[in-house]
Amino acid sequence: MGNLIQELKEKVLAGNEVTKDEALTLYNLPEEDLKELCQAADELREHFCNNAFDMCTIINGKSGRCSENCKFCSQSAHYKTCSEQYPLLEKEEIVKQAKYNADRGVLRYSIVTSGRALTDVEVDKVCEAVREIKRTIDIEICGSFGLLNTEQYKRLREAGVTRIHNNLETSASYFSKVCTTHTHEDKLQAVRNAREAGMSICSGGIMGLGESVEDRIDMALELRSLNVKSVPVNMLNPIPGTPFEKNEKLTIDDMCRIVAVYRFILPDASIRLAGGRGLLPGHGRECFKSGANAVISGDMLTTAGYTIESDMNMIHELGYKEELWEK
Repeated sequence: MGNLIQELKEKVLAGNEVTKDEALTLYNLPEEDLKELCQAADELREHFCNNAFDMCTIINGKSGRCSENCKFCSQSAHYKTCSEQYPLLEKEEIVKQAKYNADRGVLRYSIVTSGRALTDVEVDKVCEAVREIKRTIDIEICGSFGLLNTEQYKRLREAGVTRIHNNLETSASYFSKVCTTHTHEDKLQAVRNAREAGMSICSGGIMGLGESVEDRIDMALELRSLNVKSVPVNMLNPIPGTPFEKNEKLTIDDMCRIVAVYRFILPDASIRLAGGRGLLPGHGRECFKSGANAVISGDMLTTAGYTIESDMNMIHELGYKEELWEK
């Protein structure tokens, strides 16, 4: 099927979009074609993104006791897990971690909080921390704060948060199999609210929730329609105590295939390996030769990741240059 891969690569290089049927055909290519698919995706990545690599780090700013029942999440109050529980961190700790990351060359730092949404009081506290970071540290600030309204996002934007993260998690048709305490439309409304407030969007999903190949493609197509340029591709880390604890873990070949097809669908996006990367061999290095060009470094919210230093070494070895792909 080499001719098909090359034909679709040329189609994308010419500025045209692959269709859903074409993306499904690419995804379902036999194992012997995977290497060529990944190489073509990497060529698309280099054409549209050069060797730019967007690295960010996160701080778990508020942990556990979440009212939502997302079946993959150890922080949900609906499940018994070993996840830490604590309220919103004090400003000093959030600022301290921002400096720690900036001192190690990280250009983007995200504050992530558990719960359906921050309260107005919590939004004010985050704004105070962000203003202090922007006053003293040279780093871009992102945030993942749940389902906020436009006015709350505007306050965060004025304080210095430039990007909002809100994963779609999966396709619209599969979402209710993953969470029932909020809807796919709630997610989309939060994205619209953040956009209205003048922020860029980081949104992707988790692979391995029991979704079909079509669900994976549908989510990528929806992200394309939303013009999202930062797309986290998480791999489920089945957490004991959650409903998905027995889900089968994906393989490195699975993840390379997903990343490669996502690059065909989203040629100029930062395709970001995120949660679950610690389950992959070699830091997920093969994915960064298959179209991925961004990462969340350091520890994830409730699972271990890789150190900033080791990730920096890896991206330099692969010929990438760290830079902000989209502010």
